[in-house]
Amino acid sequence: MTTPDTGRITMYSTPWCGFCKRLKSQLAREGIEIDEVDIEQNPEAAEYVMQVNGGNQTVPTVVFPDGTAMTNPSLTQVKEKIAAQV
Repeated sequence: MTTPDTGRITMYSTPWCGFCKRLKSQLAREGIEIDEVDIEQNPEAAEYVMQVNGGNQTVPTVVFPDGTAMTNPSLTQVKEKIAAQV
């Protein structure tokens, strides 16, 4: 499973994850659109998150259009990564 090839960021999350909610709201405030995938509703997504995170279902896991991933990144880290890809 890979990130959808939309040129957008994909954030793997769960409904109860406080870190996910915080990052999602920070990204929205910055006007950064994401595709969100609930790993509790999508077993393939949960498996992908485990592959990226050494067997752990750690969220938020953010995947960028170039296929690279960050686990629990800060808003600053996401913005830096986006700027580096432009």
